Amino acid sequence: MEKKRFTFSKDERLHSKVLIEELFAKGKSFFNYPFKVLVKKISTEKQQLPSILISVPKRTFKKAVDRNRIKRLIREVYRQNKHIVYELQSTEPHSFHIAFIYTAKSILSYQEIERKIILILQTIKNQDEVSAD
Repeated sequence: MEKKRFTFSKDERLHSKVLIEELFAKGKSFFNYPFKVLVKKISTEKQQLPSILISVPKRTFKKAVDRNRIKRLIREVYRQNKHIVYELQSTEPHSFHIAFIYTAKSILSYQEIERKIILILQTIKNQDEVSAD
């Protein structure tokens, strides 16, 4: 049995300006309060980790402390639950670029964010399984 790795490396962060612009231009989006989510499926020759981008608007949260706290919470929840999306990669070599845009007006609890991110990851998994059929 393969041991699950609960790390969040730099390879899993979406930081290329070109890839981010492509995600926003061509990615499919859906809304699941408190997140607007953009997803783009990427075909690759080898196994590649999904890349994520986390955005918290400065317009809503003026203090960097608040924005950073929300981003830390989202990153931690994703790190703990990313195995949901990783299970898809066993069938064919492809990956995802995912953007989480936080839209709530207040800082939600860890439990609420965790519940929503798990739901989002399962939605991505289900959409991919439907498109693969």
